[in-house]
Amino acid sequence: MKIRTILFALLVVAIAFTGCAKTEKAPVAALKVGMVTDAGTIDDKSFNQGTWEGILRAGTELGVETKYLKPTGTTEADYIKEIGNLYDAGFKFIVTPGFKFETSIFQAQTKYADAKFVLIDGNPHSGDYTPVVGANTVSIFFAEHEAGFVAGYAAALQIQAGEFGFIGGMEIPAVQKFNWGFQQGVAYANANAGTKIVLKAENVVYQGSFSDVAAGQQIAASMFDKGVTAIFCAAGGVGVGAINEAKSRAVAGKTAWIIGVDVDQYPEGIYDGTKSIILTSAMKGIGTAAFDMIKAELDGKFPGGQTLVFNAKNNGIGIPAANPNLSADVQAKVQAVFALLQSGAVVVADVQGTLIK
Repeated sequence: MKIRTILFALLVVAIAFTGCAKTEKAPVAALKVGMVTDAGTIDDKSFNQGTWEGILRAGTELGVETKYLKPTGTTEADYIKEIGNLYDAGFKFIVTPGFKFETSIFQAQTKYADAKFVLIDGNPHSGDYTPVVGANTVSIFFAEHEAGFVAGYAAALQIQAGEFGFIGGMEIPAVQKFNWGFQQGVAYANANAGTKIVLKAENVVYQGSFSDVAAGQQIAASMFDKGVTAIFCAAGGVGVGAINEAKSRAVAGKTAWIIGVDVDQYPEGIYDGTKSIILTSAMKGIGTAAFDMIKAELDGKFPGGQTLVFNAKNNGIGIPAANPNLSADVQAKVQAVFALLQSGAVVVADVQGTLIK
């Protein structure tokens, strides 16, 4: 009887120990982070790619599971469908790049109340443009006018004299602000650094999309043929076409520069193995913003219900840290002006016009 009692006690202890061991070793499910692409592809060398790279970084550094879906179209219904597909697959942290997702996220933040949403360059609304940022959503914007200003100032200092051009995709606020800031940066250089850069109205063109590569190449060719030296492209795939045109001209021994956008596009402009036609790039911290929001979620600090702005003061915009096609002197002068932006001594207008200060 005593032996049976002892064996029973040992069995209970063994079962309890096994149960504890299993509990302690139970894996914690990784956060599943999804993205739905906007117009264009995941490797558009611009907005989609920049956002996705931030998510991939989170996958590597933070151990989250990542996935993106490309809609068959660009309508509200197309976006909602893919958001739903991600949710059904367990991806309950969803990042969407671009204003076209505004009405989709407005619906999704209520329909999928236990999910988290990051909307870059947009505010959720029902179609009336009245922002409704849900408690499970964060909206992120960037000071594109400041990024355009810094890039315009840098390009003017480096080129010194000649004609510039601008190619935009769709004529929406973010793209317009890039244009306006760029023009102000050029004007600031002309007024304060003795440069002589001209930007004619005929060389400021909005193509109307972010995906027509061939159109971008044609517009760039026309501008270069008219004597334009450098073109600022805020146009996604359209800008890729302009980059291709500039590279073909550079290979032929002609001068043709592109100012990149959103991310450091220097690698996309490489030709002859080592040279690049990307003079510099007007950058938005898109990838950093996506990464930061994922980390905030993991840390229990997701800023739901808020609208965040990344600008010069919080280092959310700027030009690349390394600019092989800018002289050391130019880069030093750009850093000095960037400091003025951060301090508020220089304020760039976010509408068509001149500097506020």
